[in-house]
Amino acid sequence: MGSEASRRLQPVRAGAAPDRATFLELFFDLVYVFALTRISARAFEDLTSEPGRVHGWAAITGSGKTLLLLLALWALWQGTAWTTSRYDPYKVPLQAVVMIALVCSMVMGVATPRAFSQTGLMFALAYVVAQVSRPLILSLTLGPHEYRRLKVRMTVVYATSGVFWIGGALLPTNAQVVLWTLALAIEYVAGRLGWPVPGLGRSSMSKWDIAGEHLAERYQQFFLIALGETILVAGFAYSKGPYQPAHAAAFAFALASSIVLWRIYFQRAGQILGEAVAQARHPANIGRSAADTHLLMVIGLAASAVGYELIIEHPMERITGSWLAMVLGGPALFLAGRARFEYEVFGRVSPSRWLAILALAAVAVPLLFLPGLAATGTGVVVLAAVAVTDARRARGTPPEAAATPF
Repeated sequence: MGSEASRRLQPVRAGAAPDRATFLELFFDLVYVFALTRISARAFEDLTSEPGRVHGWAAITGSGKTLLLLLALWALWQGTAWTTSRYDPYKVPLQAVVMIALVCSMVMGVATPRAFSQTGLMFALAYVVAQVSRPLILSLTLGPHEYRRLKVRMTVVYATSGVFWIGGALLPTNAQVVLWTLALAIEYVAGRLGWPVPGLGRSSMSKWDIAGEHLAERYQQFFLIALGETILVAGFAYSKGPYQPAHAAAFAFALASSIVLWRIYFQRAGQILGEAVAQARHPANIGRSAADTHLLMVIGLAASAVGYELIIEHPMERITGSWLAMVLGGPALFLAGRARFEYEVFGRVSPSRWLAILALAAVAVPLLFLPGLAATGTGVVVLAAVAVTDARRARGTPPEAAATPF
């Protein structure tokens, strides 16, 4: 009987006491420290390895392909995080799901730098195995529970998109990009529509039970992983030398920027996301919205990391448009995501977020005529202004309570 009970799953009860992330979940997250460094390495190589690739359409297509890989890695992490926030992560089937995702994520990270040339099939197979095995294992262990039909539909959707993932990996690069984009689009749209499958119906996301505070903690942890990756990239870049004043200044700006990004994220909203989810009328809806928001912020952090590396290695070179898109576009994307995050928690947005984004856009053209170090320094100043504004607003007032519109 005990063995049978260990194999059966039950979704969390709505309003159940939150559990902290398990050691296995944190172990799984460590793989993403490596995977995100591979994303940054690929983007850096696209922008520096070949003279003709740092300008125009080639830079855009190279960034688009890197973004596609990041979205796939995020989709796998998010699906695993939602699963461990909906079911007991100490049960054997859930541990199997996490371990499979861990191994597959590692393989995807290894394959990332050459995913559109030599290792595309490796990347695609790892992704498909992880995404298909998760709902398949759950459908086999949920028994007669009503969620079992949902997992069957998810298995069908991921198996269908898997045909495009694997098929694309066997084709030339342009066709591969098209099929992989289509595969991600199928998964994204299906998730938003309740995983509809002809003959099997669909479900309403608002009715899904999740351990919302657990999920909120997982998003916070992933943000810290992405932020830690920016520090790793900056440290690796500076450790290569040379240790001239300009290089040291670029490294200092990178560290200062990472610290300020941390401060902006956790200034109240980042601290009480779990509280906002707990009091939401539809926790699954704010959970889904927070997923999109954190994805936007993580993309901003990934771009910022690439910008740090570019400027640390070439601090006094005149910056190109594609490099500037990383140096200033990364913080701008982060601020846009942080503005939406503030709305999710408080139902409002501070003007400082949009003013900072406008300031970054306004200085972009003049910075094209200056060394890259000036662009990095400008980004730090703008971000610091946002952090100071947040601190002044909070000073002398009681901590603001969550007031989510969801």
